[in-house]
Amino acid sequence: MSTTANVDAPTLLALYPALNCLPAAHLAAMLQPTAVMRLPAGTEVFAEHQPCQGFPLLLAGSIKVCKLAASGRELLLYRVTPGGSCIISSSCLLGKSDYNARGIAETALTLLVLPVPLFTELMVAHPPFRDFVFHLFAERIGELMQLVEEVAFARLDQRLAKLLLARNETLIAITHQQLADELGSVREIVSRLLKGFAAQGLVSLGREQIAISDRSGLQRIATV
Repeated sequence: MSTTANVDAPTLLALYPALNCLPAAHLAAMLQPTAVMRLPAGTEVFAEHQPCQGFPLLLAGSIKVCKLAASGRELLLYRVTPGGSCIISSSCLLGKSDYNARGIAETALTLLVLPVPLFTELMVAHPPFRDFVFHLFAERIGELMQLVEEVAFARLDQRLAKLLLARNETLIAITHQQLADELGSVREIVSRLLKGFAAQGLVSLGREQIAISDRSGLQRIATV
């Protein structure tokens, strides 16, 4: 269930400088209350084979974009955070195709959705917005190439150690299943690796949480 919300122009422009210098009429159209939505954590923002209804600009929260295999396993492709957007959405709009992945709200979201006609108009008539969209493409392609390299060539224990370190937290609130989903693996394998890390004194395991005990030890595994 989504609810509409009001967002002011300074908030939007601070997150998305590419929208500066838009004609006042365009900016007013974008900030219509019906264009801004609040979604609770766990909401499916978009699904595979679903047509794209607009270009999302995330104002608050985090969206994880995943690819679901026939076996039911998921692989995290990337996250969308405030100030960014979803390249799968833009590629669907530009290619007039349906989604080929799904987006899930990791936290409560506030997002503004540009209608398809406005997105198309801005791509043609507003070079800073067009540059923003293509810059996102370049960034995400780089991230996805790194993901392909890691999945193809890195050991799972390396990837798990790197994922834990990337959280930059001593106590991480996460389940083994969530870690498995991010790594494109299965819970049983991730649990076995975590127990191995715990036996080495690298982490301590609790209920839906992992405490990092030896960050340098994890770093050695991540970089071997």
